[in-house]
Amino acid sequence: MLKFTIYNLQFTKNSQINKFSKKIRSTLGFTLALTLLLLTTYYLQLTTISAEPNCDSPGPGDIDFCLTRIEQEINALKPAQEYNKKELSDLKTQLASLEKRINGLSTQLTINQNDIENREEDLAYAQEIFEEKANNHYRFIRFYDPIAPFLSSQNATDAFRELAFRKKAANEDILTMEKYGQDLVKLKGDKENLEKNKSNLSALKQKVNERATFLAGEVAKTEDYLASLSAKQEELLALKAGGFQTSVGDTPPTLEPCSGPPGSSNFCDPGFRPAYAAFSFGAPHRTGLSQYGAYGRSKKGQSAETILAAYFQGAELTKGYSVPATIGVTGYGRIPFEENYLLGIYEVPESWGDNGGMEALKAQAVSARSYALAVTNNGAGTICPTESCQVYKPQLKSGKWAEAVRATRGWVITRGGTPATTYYASTSGGFTITQWGWNGIKDADGGNWPSQAYEKTASSPWFYKAWYKTRGGSTCGRSNPWLTGAEMADILNAWQILYKGGGDASRISPVDTNCWKGNPYSISDLAAIGGYSSVTGVSVVYSNSGSTQTVTFSTNKGSVSVAGDEFKKAFNLRAPGYVGLKSSLFNVEKI
Repeated sequence: MLKFTIYNLQFTKNSQINKFSKKIRSTLGFTLALTLLLLTTYYLQLTTISAEPNCDSPGPGDIDFCLTRIEQEINALKPAQEYNKKELSDLKTQLASLEKRINGLSTQLTINQNDIENREEDLAYAQEIFEEKANNHYRFIRFYDPIAPFLSSQNATDAFRELAFRKKAANEDILTMEKYGQDLVKLKGDKENLEKNKSNLSALKQKVNERATFLAGEVAKTEDYLASLSAKQEELLALKAGGFQTSVGDTPPTLEPCSGPPGSSNFCDPGFRPAYAAFSFGAPHRTGLSQYGAYGRSKKGQSAETILAAYFQGAELTKGYSVPATIGVTGYGRIPFEENYLLGIYEVPESWGDNGGMEALKAQAVSARSYALAVTNNGAGTICPTESCQVYKPQLKSGKWAEAVRATRGWVITRGGTPATTYYASTSGGFTITQWGWNGIKDADGGNWPSQAYEKTASSPWFYKAWYKTRGGSTCGRSNPWLTGAEMADILNAWQILYKGGGDASRISPVDTNCWKGNPYSISDLAAIGGYSSVTGVSVVYSNSGSTQTVTFSTNKGSVSVAGDEFKKAFNLRAPGYVGLKSSLFNVEKI
């Protein structure tokens, strides 16, 4: 028995269907056409009111619905916000789901196509039966003689039985032809729908591939964002975040005018309210020994051994280390190590030795000796004489510094028996940071930061400072570091573009084009994108590891919290002139 399964999918050979259709029309007439119309209407009603299919694993009748749904979802996908990783991740997840469903549809289409091919084979056989039935029925109608049964039968009963049989046979032929006709019409529709769905599926796959390519580019832009800033922006960041020597040198800097907080001797009133300024605790690179911290510890009575143990935790102080007789110094050749090179180190003022800082000088001498041995492989290599390595001058010292060097002769900080790279810098802001193999510490007496930070005890001019000049003293026309509420809102708008998208990040630079060339956003243009127009308050939260965790502003758009590292980058890229943050540990004050 032939099986004709009704699917909501497609297939056809037009010439064959046209041939069948002509026979149907010529044979079945209006009654069959009306029957087919009613059946089609009923079927469409059934498919309309059915429950929504599962497009992750579609059934044979779900193809059209699922293709339409996927088309809607693809069209509804919003372009990824620039540098917004979360949205990019969400879109990738959504595309993966779409691809899964498209793969399911592809599988179902293959199943449906195989089924239709089997049905075509069945109908090829059914065609012969159909044609024979149609011919028999046609001949029956054409040549049927209602008197013949009575003439050929022996009695009326046999005649009526013969008539009933012939009528029943004719009715069965009509039903058979109607069934063949329904199957042929359904087969034609299924084949047409199959071709249509194949075309739609191909288009959807292309859309998904295009979207995936787009997303891959967006993800790459996001991941590479920090490395993709323009050369001018990198130059700006380098200047504002660093740009000065990190060791004290022979003569400590005087307090820079107008760089201190309210109440300090170097505070300058900007003459407007509200006013905001960003103050850095310390300066790069905040790793290893803090020179002013060591000075403060020495003033508090700590020995050189205690100072070194605090800053270089996990290392050993080896006394009696066998040092080389000479060391190679760029520009000077090989010179005696202890009696020349170390006596020519200009990293801290000798005057500290007369003001309670002798132990700090000794700790510095050990750090300088260890560093030189580490970077030259025990003197075999060469070390530069500038602040990029250690400052060396051929004018040898004979005072407190020489005393500190000779008092610590043979003292070397080691790890595993070899000299350790003992980094040091002027001021860490009361926290050294975990970096380059050394653990960070809270550098304050009793842990009371910032009030009892050792650098504050030593009066470091860089402990808490607002920077607005270059190393050479350029100010770009600014006499202090204080910003208006509108200028601080402008920095928030810069942060919005840098980290939330919506604009061209390469145009985030100071509006002072006389100092910085380029095409920066105007304040009004940036406000139109970011939406921040005023700032009325600010508060800061610090982390336990020595960095600013969040900065929270009260704005015309409500309260907004910004991660400390994000604010620092936005501030250094957009703050006017050379106003900048030197440290990842900072505060924003309002007056």
